[in-house]
Amino acid sequence: MSPSTPRLVLLATVLCLLADAAGAAGAPTPQGPRSLGPPTPARVRRVVTLAPSLTEMVIALGAGDTLVGVSRFDEAKEVAKLPRVGGFVDPSVEAVVALKPDLVLVQPGPGNQRPVEKMAELGVPVLLLPLHSVTDVLVGMRAVGGALGRAKEAEAVISRIEATRTRIREAAKKLPAPRVLFVYGFEPLVVAGPGSFAHELLKDAGALNVAADGGSAYPVYSVERVLRARPDVVVDAADVDVGKDKLRALPGLSSARWVEVPSMALLQPGPSLGRGLEELFRLLHPEAASKDGAKP
Repeated sequence: MSPSTPRLVLLATVLCLLADAAGAAGAPTPQGPRSLGPPTPARVRRVVTLAPSLTEMVIALGAGDTLVGVSRFDEAKEVAKLPRVGGFVDPSVEAVVALKPDLVLVQPGPGNQRPVEKMAELGVPVLLLPLHSVTDVLVGMRAVGGALGRAKEAEAVISRIEATRTRIREAAKKLPAPRVLFVYGFEPLVVAGPGSFAHELLKDAGALNVAADGGSAYPVYSVERVLRARPDVVVDAADVDVGKDKLRALPGLSSARWVEVPSMALLQPGPSLGRGLEELFRLLHPEAASKDGAKP
């Protein structure tokens, strides 16, 4: 992944994940979607999203015309001209309220808790959508579909993701299981651990996540543990390359096959997860993917 604006999106995504993980480690985090503030109107005409994955959900449901504000990290062409309302951890209460939204969609984390609660206090309906696991994404998609009057469209998106997962799992059964390290950052070494959607997708793709013992969804992993694990493949999803060459040169990692994620599909917990899983399968099983064509 070359240095570009998408790297900023990736950095924002990683910050979201780490902030959520830190909050989960320090205090109980509510499970599943929940609402703050006044009830959501029966017909939602104006929506603000505070994360690219949530914007992607709204667009996938065919409700992109309801979007009136997005985060500064959103890069979808459909929202290029919309006002920016801050980032994941620093949304602007004033900017959001000024847009008079019928609904604000939020991926909750300790960094945005206070401003989001303030929005609700000021009379803005808020829908909190934890997006750690694949199940969270599907439940979140269903909740957004219900709120926007797009339940049928939400079920169609969910069905496509589940069908892709089933197809990939069947294809993976016929192949050797590589030992994989999925990296979000090199200094510190942040990896996909148990409870993350990447961990689930690795399993779907027939891989063994060597950081399955990480203890949290996005742990800071020690180099010593990685060397002991001796992964066959390292998936580089990092936002910057600082520390990468040093890690790559270590015994046990220099012989691993290093691959980079080809798009944001594997990094945003939203409707593109099915496409991300297909990309992951091709990264981990290049010979099988090449032999069988573009799709496994």
